[in-house]
Amino acid sequence: MPYMDDATFRQLWRRFAALVHEHKGELNDLDAAIGDGDHGSNMDRGLAKVLDAFDADPEGGLRSDAKLVGMTLMSTVGGASGALWGSAMLKFAASLPDEPEVSWAGFVQALADFVAALETRGGAVVGDKTMMDVFIPVTEGLVASSAEDQTALTQALERAREQARQASDATSVLVAKRGRAAYLGERSVGHVDPGSRSSALWFQALLESQAAVSP
Repeated sequence: MPYMDDATFRQLWRRFAALVHEHKGELNDLDAAIGDGDHGSNMDRGLAKVLDAFDADPEGGLRSDAKLVGMTLMSTVGGASGALWGSAMLKFAASLPDEPEVSWAGFVQALADFVAALETRGGAVVGDKTMMDVFIPVTEGLVASSAEDQTALTQALERAREQARQASDATSVLVAKRGRAAYLGERSVGHVDPGSRSSALWFQALLESQAAVSP
């Protein structure tokens, strides 16, 4: 049965950090259209600190690493993104067992708790032109999917990656209702939400980290 262990969890965040670094300019450009123009730089800086924290604690542990990610992002990523990612990752960590690994079903449940924490903290729902336009539907899809073996898991994650990208693209037609972009009102239409784009990169990293450990 598929599972998530600490090594794969760290690989997920290493891959996410690499993708954000690669797309930092794009994320900043998206944010410049409807925000402060620094979403890519902020996420890149915070994720680099996450990797530094991993290197400083080579032993780690699944729950402790999830908590470490949350605390690091909360303290190093500026704006709403740091508070949202950080606080939600602390909830994610609390949902994990204090074991070297967790079943895939357990990991997805922790992800659902992460999304619930995002909803509580940010108050955004699907249609508000935020990261929730990606995280809510894609996580719901993973919860509903059957991942009884590695092949089924890979297929589910491939669907999740594609769904996340499409959901992010679809934010371009929405009117922003949360965050700084909400002040633009109708002028926010025509621009992809940067938080949704970085969220889509996270699901890409999730697929690629799992693929890296597949037999």
